[in-house]
Amino acid sequence: MHKIPVKHLPTFSERVLKAALFIPRGRVSTYGRIARVAGAGPMAAQSITTILGKAYDAGERGIPFHRIVYADGRIWISERYRKERMKLYKKEGIKVDKQSRIENFADVFYGF
Repeated sequence: MHKIPVKHLPTFSERVLKAALFIPRGRVSTYGRIARVAGAGPMAAQSITTILGKAYDAGERGIPFHRIVYADGRIWISERYRKERMKLYKKEGIKVDKQSRIENFADVFYGF
């Protein structure tokens, strides 16, 4: 049996990025689900945005930030990105209510 050298195993950050990139169009997943899929517990959910932000700063432009939401279906949205994100949700058929929650969260949730 051959062992894979540790340096060739993907890091937690690499697994987070891969999971985020894997979320299909028209679907959403949560920070906690991404953390678990990447091999960590729910507390690691707090690090997902930082990890993805660093990947973005390093040149990864395909990260679907709008497809990652809170466990209760709320979206993270700031006035700076509101218009752009709402266009993305509409384009992908994801409905967001006036309280900034995914309307059909159970239907569009992607659990990997």
